[in-house]
Amino acid sequence: MTEKEFFDFIHTAENLKNNTRHSVTSTGRPESVAEHSWRVSLMALLLEDEIADADFNKIIRMCILHDLGEAITGDIPSFLKTEADSAYEDKVVFRFMDTLPQPQRDKCKALFEEMLALETKEAKIYKALDKLEAVIQHNEAPLSSWLPLEYELNQTYGREEAQKADAVLLRLRMAEVARTKIKIETKRP
Repeated sequence: MTEKEFFDFIHTAENLKNNTRHSVTSTGRPESVAEHSWRVSLMALLLEDEIADADFNKIIRMCILHDLGEAITGDIPSFLKTEADSAYEDKVVFRFMDTLPQPQRDKCKALFEEMLALETKEAKIYKALDKLEAVIQHNEAPLSSWLPLEYELNQTYGREEAQKADAVLLRLRMAEVARTKIKIETKRP
């Protein structure tokens, strides 16, 4: 990889630090896409010894790359994102990966294709972690930052993905949903 190829890619990816998500942090500050991706990756790292028969090196790579397209498109909240939006974002990711030299280009594209297919254990785990992190972040955010639809969404978001991924992720998701219910019932900020 040349210096130019490296820096061009990294400079575009820097937008992940600038592009914010719908969610806010516990202090009420808009969360960046990069912050979300970092914590999804950290969650994967912490669960490596908890889930058997999964390649966590691959899962962590998936977590790092999963929102790469949002460096270009920005974030669209899940409850507003259409199939057309998702298809466009996927197209953008592949176009962005085309700027990489070999072998990085093929490695990243193959990994992203595996993520999109959601057929491997690793892809299912990454997807469940992505959804779980969003639920955790909403629970950490002030309740005043929630939209009315999020009272229900935070209790259902990622259920199917956790069920398909692993019992550990299902257990963690259920524990976080219990926190959601307490937050709502007590009107905790």
